[in-house]
Amino acid sequence: MSDLSPAHVADFWAAATERGTPLVEPCDEESALVTFLWRGEAATTRAWWGVDVPMSRAPGTDLWHGTQRMPSALRTVYCLAHDGAEQAPADDSGAGHTHIDAGNPARLLFPADPADPGDHDCWLSVLELPGAPPEPWTRPRPGVPAGTLTEVTIPSAALGGPRPVTVYRPAGTPAEGLPVLVVFDGYIARRVLRVPTVLDNLIAAGAIPPTMALLVSSFEASRERDLRPTRPIHTFVADELIPWARATLGAGRDRRGNVIAGVSRGGLAAAYVGMCAHETFGGVIAQSGSFWWPSPREGSPGWLIRQVAKHPRVDVRFYLDVGNRETMPGPDGAPDQLTVVRRMRDALVRRGYEVTYTEYVGGHDYVNWRRTFADGLLAVAAP
Repeated sequence: MSDLSPAHVADFWAAATERGTPLVEPCDEESALVTFLWRGEAATTRAWWGVDVPMSRAPGTDLWHGTQRMPSALRTVYCLAHDGAEQAPADDSGAGHTHIDAGNPARLLFPADPADPGDHDCWLSVLELPGAPPEPWTRPRPGVPAGTLTEVTIPSAALGGPRPVTVYRPAGTPAEGLPVLVVFDGYIARRVLRVPTVLDNLIAAGAIPPTMALLVSSFEASRERDLRPTRPIHTFVADELIPWARATLGAGRDRRGNVIAGVSRGGLAAAYVGMCAHETFGGVIAQSGSFWWPSPREGSPGWLIRQVAKHPRVDVRFYLDVGNRETMPGPDGAPDQLTVVRRMRDALVRRGYEVTYTEYVGGHDYVNWRRTFADGLLAVAAP
């Protein structure tokens, strides 16, 4: 893209934006060339988040471009970032040091949790290549009744204060005797993972039994502390949350049907609580679990992985997944997510656990977890 006149740039840009950005050109059955485009003034520009593609400025123009060969099965999120900025866009205006790709209509809102004063909206663009796997369970289906959602607050001495919880009740089914699904990061699980819709569809299809869900919200200021694999989160779930569900809803009494789930740091906490509270849960869904914890600055990484070999096997089924692009080092040089999830899988298998394991094409992001969450339920909650 050299020696372009202003008229050529304008014509090229009009054609590209009419077609939609980024530009995707098939290479072969397994890959595609993806070209990101932007017009504007900056010292440096890149497509960033679930991808990292440096962009170059066509000489004498304000047109930036960057091309990378990517697997055709990729689904991920990204934004356009300028001059070294690394934060999610706060709106969908298409302007700022980081912003969505204005030529791409596929975008994802991460809405601020109204119960969390430290939370805020953020937006990302969605990159979905032609071979990306379908998402059969994540959208409302005609004729499938929606479950009811009720907001409650659960007192918690263990976590040092109350926690908002959204209670999902399946349509047309009394709560008494139902199994319970506990999901960490409850507000984002509801709005972005689409857990209620996934449950509606799986239950209506008879793929899983009718199930109550407790979507436990986290606060931005305390999330990392609350979701450490330590006694407070175990006590909250086993001694405060589940007893409340049993006493108030009549649900969760048979441990074999109960499942605990989380993503990233929540996946670490779910695996920990599932093993410690094995008298309460029969299944664990840990998506891209942060099994590197603690960081090298805080201790020896991989603590929970080592605990698997130190304790007798308990009767809990595991679903683990991770993106094959999650290869960046963890905090303070901790092992990357792909490596530690594989190590956790291997440790569980060696100990005799029933493990379903998936590596998807993508990174550490919700557009993958919202699809594979249904796979997790099918693995550990199916009748």
